[in-house]
Amino acid sequence: MVFPELTLTTFFPRYWLEELSEADLYFEREMPNEAVQPLFDRARELGVGFYLGYAELTADGQRFNTSIVVDSAGAVVGKYRKIHLPGHAVPVEGAPSQHLEKYYFEVGDLGFGVFDVDGVWVGMCLCNDRRWAEVYRVLALQGAEVVVLGYNTPLGLPGWEPEAHHSMSAHLLSLQAGAYQNSLWVAAAAKSGTEDGVPMIGGSAVVAPSGEVSARALGTGDEVVHTVIDLDAAKAYRDEIFNFAAHRRPEQYSLIVERTGRGDPLPVPGQGQLRASAGGMRS
Repeated sequence: MVFPELTLTTFFPRYWLEELSEADLYFEREMPNEAVQPLFDRARELGVGFYLGYAELTADGQRFNTSIVVDSAGAVVGKYRKIHLPGHAVPVEGAPSQHLEKYYFEVGDLGFGVFDVDGVWVGMCLCNDRRWAEVYRVLALQGAEVVVLGYNTPLGLPGWEPEAHHSMSAHLLSLQAGAYQNSLWVAAAAKSGTEDGVPMIGGSAVVAPSGEVSARALGTGDEVVHTVIDLDAAKAYRDEIFNFAAHRRPEQYSLIVERTGRGDPLPVPGQGQLRASAGGMRS
């Protein structure tokens, strides 16, 4: 079972609170705790593992956007803290709602982990992470068979107001590309409908290693999206077109970790004269 990002609270980063401590009521200091223990107990009774997103306040005062994965015995077997924090660290003037994850949370410090959940290798991420190709690849290189993630995406963000159909298209494209290019299953769950007056895109879905959507939410109300996952469906992709050991060329990808932002093209050996000639022809 996959639950959304910040399952236990409203998406409070849409609000500006001048003192961070004012937001402490939204954060969990331990997991499980007394309020959440019934969820763990019921899952254990039913033999169901789950993924849960929540706001974490550590003993030394650090704040993270966090998720855990729990096995069918009710044991926490993995934790992830969100790395790709979107939005802003200060309010955007005039915006009807904010997106202040950079204000409320620190960048995650646990990396992208893969965990054994009842015999299945499961990787985790959160919301905006799903839009970054590197996330799926790092998880796939660790043998992930399934990637689970919670997200909460509003229809509009400060400084970015796409049409509704574009938001859903980009969301599904991110899941499908991650699944296909890494030969794994992706299961993503979100809040939908309207939360505190803010419309959410919803679109919870399960995507197969083929990149095809196996199941997805049909509406914006409460809904359980379910499908049968055949882990062997990834085998043909892993053995052939995305056989990493046979086809990847990491020595050609160094720019990915050397450069954070966009920059100038790198020189290509032996092609300086070709570029000059092409420029002369255009003139």
